[in-house]
Amino acid sequence: MSKIPSLSENKVPPKLGLVCITTSDHVRFRTVTRKRLLQLTEDEQATILRELYRSNLQRLNGAWDFCTAHNINLYRLSSALFPFADTPLGEAVLDEFTEELLSTGKRAIAAGIRLVIHPDQFVVLSSEKPDVVENSIKILETHARIMDKLGLPHSPWAIMEIHGGKSKRSEALVSVIKALPQNIRTRLALENDEYAYGASEILEICRAAGVPMVFDAHHHVIHESLDTYEDPSVAQMLAAARTTWPNPEWQLVHISNGCESFLDRHHSDFITVMPSCYSAAPWIEVEAKLKEQAIDKLRTEWLPSLYSEPVLA
Repeated sequence: MSKIPSLSENKVPPKLGLVCITTSDHVRFRTVTRKRLLQLTEDEQATILRELYRSNLQRLNGAWDFCTAHNINLYRLSSALFPFADTPLGEAVLDEFTEELLSTGKRAIAAGIRLVIHPDQFVVLSSEKPDVVENSIKILETHARIMDKLGLPHSPWAIMEIHGGKSKRSEALVSVIKALPQNIRTRLALENDEYAYGASEILEICRAAGVPMVFDAHHHVIHESLDTYEDPSVAQMLAAARTTWPNPEWQLVHISNGCESFLDRHHSDFITVMPSCYSAAPWIEVEAKLKEQAIDKLRTEWLPSLYSEPVLA
């Protein structure tokens, strides 16, 4: 396995990322239910979506303000940012905001905020059912269209991270990925999960498909039934995952802790246990219930412990 550089060697503290919303009301988004929308005429639906998209764009700009104020350089876009944008009506309404979307994306880029997205669990590219795969690609196409409108690059800098999906379907998954449209395939990344695709298996799929691997240490310890993040395989998989990134400095990982026990798959409020090897992870999405509070706790307790001198997080 490749050697992971120590923090003293790379001297760059990990950048901690905010996932979608804040615990406070600073970053929140609106939505509408399908039941309510379908009760309306098409013109009324367009009006509702237009108002919702405009509001969420304003709130997205507010997210940039929050990230800038709190020195957060990584932000996960909500997969429900523009509800029903995968329908002809939603797509048409979204097109009305092309200029505003581009302006919003430029603001994030200018502020040095890296944007990624994690599509929902309905995206299963390895399904045995053609209609599920077709719908999954449609969802990814919508997210890619939004990222295009935000002016984000066709590269793993702006990734769409998904899980492997249906187990024991590695060859099918690789085949589907290789045939994806360019604006999806060049952004796609795969993440290991607790049950279907462990870290070593998703690594091989990523290598075969030519996409990066997002390593999740908590998913790994659950999948392997480990009792510590210091098991040698954690550092080994982090190093192996890094080799799948075209630019190693773009490597992104996830961290969460179990809520009731170490191997509990449900997320805890804070991150109280960090893999020591994560000191060398360039970008870390913090998957904790208390969002920005968890980031603050890591900045005040974990990051300073990695250095012999003070660090500007």
